[in-house]
Amino acid sequence: MTAKERTFMTAIDVRPAPDADATERAVAAALRVLDANIAEFGDRYPGDTTEKNRYRLRPAPGRRPEGANIGWTTSFWPGMLWLAYELTGDEKYLRSASAHVDSFADRVEQRLDIDTHDLGFLYTLSCVVPWRRLGDRRARQAALAAADHLLTRVLEPAGIIQAWGDMSDPRQQGRTIIDSLMNTPLLYWAGQTSGEPRYAATAWRHAGQLRDHILRPDDTTYHTFYWDPVTGEPLRGETEQGSADDSCWARGQAWGIYGFALNYRYTGDASLLTAARRCADYFLGHLPADRVACWDLVFGDESGAERDSSAAAIAAGGLLELAGHLPSGGEAYRAAAGTILDSLIARYSSAGPGESNALLLHGVYDKPKNIGVDEGSLWGDYFYLEALARVARPGWTSPW
Repeated sequence: MTAKERTFMTAIDVRPAPDADATERAVAAALRVLDANIAEFGDRYPGDTTEKNRYRLRPAPGRRPEGANIGWTTSFWPGMLWLAYELTGDEKYLRSASAHVDSFADRVEQRLDIDTHDLGFLYTLSCVVPWRRLGDRRARQAALAAADHLLTRVLEPAGIIQAWGDMSDPRQQGRTIIDSLMNTPLLYWAGQTSGEPRYAATAWRHAGQLRDHILRPDDTTYHTFYWDPVTGEPLRGETEQGSADDSCWARGQAWGIYGFALNYRYTGDASLLTAARRCADYFLGHLPADRVACWDLVFGDESGAERDSSAAAIAAGGLLELAGHLPSGGEAYRAAAGTILDSLIARYSSAGPGESNALLLHGVYDKPKNIGVDEGSLWGDYFYLEALARVARPGWTSPW
C-alpha cells in the first residue's frame, strides 16, 4: 500500500467491515420484510417511496389500476426478489421474481411510459437477469426491445442519451443526467447478446461525454447537463434534486462512483476508472461522522440536513465494484464500503415488517420538491440488499 493510500484510509476513518453474523442478521431481517411485501403486493408494484414508512400500491394515472407498472423504479421490486433467490436458493423468490417478466414485456411491447433513459434500470433488473439466470426468451426479447428504444433517445450531434420525455421537448432536449451511467449496462449487454457493435459504441460515447462534462474539475458532479441539440456543443450544468446547480447532490455522486466503474468494466477505458475514483474520493471526503451522506454533500454534521441512506447504499455497492477493478489500492474502497454498510445495518435498516415495509429507512427522494423526505425508497432498498449480497455471498454475480 502506498503512502497516499494509507493517508486516504486514515482520512475516511476506516473501521472493520460488518462481521458475518451482523451481515446474516441484516439479510434475515430484509428477507422478513420481503416476505411480507410479497404477500401484500405480489406481482403489483409499490410506490417510489414510503409514506410514513409504509409502501402503498403505486398510484397510476388515467385508467391504469393501482400498482401498475408505471414509472422508473418498478424494476427494483423484482430486482430485490432476484437477490433474495440468489441469497437463499428458495424457489418462492424465484417464482415471485419470474412473475414480473410478462408485465415488463407487455410494457415495452405496448410502449407504456418508456420515453426515458431509465430503460436500463427497468430492463436490466426485470429481464436481463431472468435471461441470464433461466434462459427466459421472452425476457431476452423484451430487454433487446428496450435497448433498441433506448437507442432512439440518442442525440447524435452530442453523442448523449437524452434523459426524459419527448425528444423534441424544448425543456428536455439535449439534457442528460448522471443517473444515466447506470442505464448503459443494458446497451453493453445488448451488444454482447446480439453481436452488434452499435449498442456498446453508443454507451461508451455517452459515458465519455459525462466524464468530460458532468464531472467537474473539483471532482464533484452536476445532476444534469445540457448540450446544444443542433451543434452538440456542451452548454451548462444544472440540478433537479440537489441543493443548488453548483452543489453536489449526494445520490448523483454515488451514481457517478458506481456508473463510471460499470462503464470501465465493459470498456476497459482507464479514464472511466479514474472518473469513478474521483467521484469516490470526493464522496468519502465529505461524509458525516456516521458515514451516511446528507442529501447534498454541501451539508455536514452540524447542518441538521436530512441523510440520504439510499445514496449511502448506492455508494457502498459502487465502492465494492470499484475495488474489484483495482488489483492494488482497492482495499481502501472496500473498507470504506464496509464502514458505510455497517452504519446502514446498525442505524438505518428496518427491524422488520412491524416497523416498516421498507428495508432501509431515512432516505431522501427529492428534497427541493419535498418528495419522499426521510422515507424508504425502492432504489435504496434494492441497493442496500445488493450490497448485503456482495458481502454475504462471495462470488455473487452482478446483474449489471
